[in-house]
Amino acid sequence: MAAEVYTVRAYIRGVDQAPRKVSLVASLVRGRTVADALVILDHTPKRAALAVRKAIASAAANATNNHGLDGKTLAISTLSITTGPRMRRFRPASRGRALPFEKKTSHILIEVSGVEKPKKKPAAAKAASVKADKPAKEESK
Repeated sequence: MAAEVYTVRAYIRGVDQAPRKVSLVASLVRGRTVADALVILDHTPKRAALAVRKAIASAAANATNNHGLDGKTLAISTLSITTGPRMRRFRPASRGRALPFEKKTSHILIEVSGVEKPKKKPAAAKAASVKADKPAKEESK
């Protein structure tokens, strides 16, 4: 019987950086394993690398702690960057004018897929057999 593959999601909203800049970093790690992606992002000299790294680490933590997946089998199945809300601001210019600009934000969606950790055998059966053996040894004294 083949191991079933599960998908876990992490969604980071409102990253204060333009989606075009974040998607450049996201394209470096799209489709890789989580371990490879974290190493690549550690050595990427872009500000967006920190946000993408945090999102991947969050998805990996959700998968291992909340869903019981094996951390060694995790791979990035989906990594999408979408536009967030834009804040309209104005910059002062000469002659009392105000020039408009927008502060852009991004949303990062990460889906990580992997297989479940193998279940350990229950230790209660061993403990019960050890307790049953101890009284037999005491009677032989």
